[in-house]
Amino acid sequence: MHNIVIDRPYRFVPPYRGTLWVRLLGWLLPRQLRRLWGVESHEFRGLDHLRQSLDAGHGILLAPNHCRPSDAMVMGILSRAVRRPFYAMASAHVFTANGRFYGWLANRLGAFSVNRWGLDREALKAATTILAHAERPLVLFPEGHITRTNDHLYGLLGGTSFIARSAAREREKRGDRGKVVVHPVALKYVFRGDVERSIGPVLDAIEMRCTWQKQTSMPIYERVVKLGKAMLSLKEIEYLGEPQPGTIPARLERLIDHLLTPLEAEWSGGRRQPSVAERAKVLRMAIVPDLADGDLAPAERERRLRQLADIYLAQQLALYPADYIASDPTPERILETVERFEEDLTASARVHRPMHVLVQVGPPLEASADRPRGADDPLLGQLEQHLRLMLGGLAAEVRAERASHVSAAIRPFGSR
Repeated sequence: MHNIVIDRPYRFVPPYRGTLWVRLLGWLLPRQLRRLWGVESHEFRGLDHLRQSLDAGHGILLAPNHCRPSDAMVMGILSRAVRRPFYAMASAHVFTANGRFYGWLANRLGAFSVNRWGLDREALKAATTILAHAERPLVLFPEGHITRTNDHLYGLLGGTSFIARSAAREREKRGDRGKVVVHPVALKYVFRGDVERSIGPVLDAIEMRCTWQKQTSMPIYERVVKLGKAMLSLKEIEYLGEPQPGTIPARLERLIDHLLTPLEAEWSGGRRQPSVAERAKVLRMAIVPDLADGDLAPAERERRLRQLADIYLAQQLALYPADYIASDPTPERILETVERFEEDLTASARVHRPMHVLVQVGPPLEASADRPRGADDPLLGQLEQHLRLMLGGLAAEVRAERASHVSAAIRPFGSR
């Protein structure tokens, strides 16, 4: 389990308005992307969409998909490309988990905190002010967590549209002519190495952890699927007593409900939110505040920490989409699945290189001051639709490029 739960009182880290550190350290970002995450090259699309919004003086919210830990740094590279510093809303653990220095550095580079375990009015006010005054573009990841599924977009959380609309209302009251707009940003990573050679040692280590012999005689796809079934069966034995029958999606859903339904009965009166991410958020908001106050008896504290671990497990299980690699076993999908295996077992995943990232900025979506009553949020729906289309287009482009390379490689000698 990642150490993302802070069992001490939360303190808001406000935006740092200066730009000196952004200018001084921005040139290091490409090097850090290579060193830390194996991202060795990048390519931008649609920069004119963002430049036009900047020139118009709009309040700009940038809403990327969140598929890898390197996404925030990639958005920093985008900031350099348009020569404007960005702000970014970041989970509170970013400022504490890796020590004070890294928290200080993240703040100086534009990040400010948000408490994911409660209603953080200070963070909402800061984000709204940034957009209403068009100080800088604001980066907000609407999926709410790192998914490691680049070709699958999860349901977007409503905070994105709430902040954009709040800023639009404030801007309207002030009589500003500019708009508040949301730009979808599609991040698509392409692995340019030998995926079997890269993930082979990881699979070896996981198989040995399962007390297996190395399954090196199996095709890589079958090897990954076999490990996934084994890991799910182990969790079913832990929580349900034995491996369960049925399809993998049905088994995942059954285990997730086993983890969350009793907690919802205790903490939220049995009410159930539509998605696993929203279910987890509601439960954490109920469980964490007393834990952070530090007044709980040791036994109660341990009980709640175990509940939070179960919530985290449920959310991780939900991040394995049905037939993700079966439907299209690309090198990236296989790599992402193995990374998630390793991360779920050890709380970290090895870096695989070289990686190339495509960054596509979509056209602006205007945020109106009011949301129609009794209907789904149209702004959130438009944002989700644009992100899905952009990610699908980039994935198709990568497939076509690979197909053309294969076709060229098998041409008869002497052909043109």
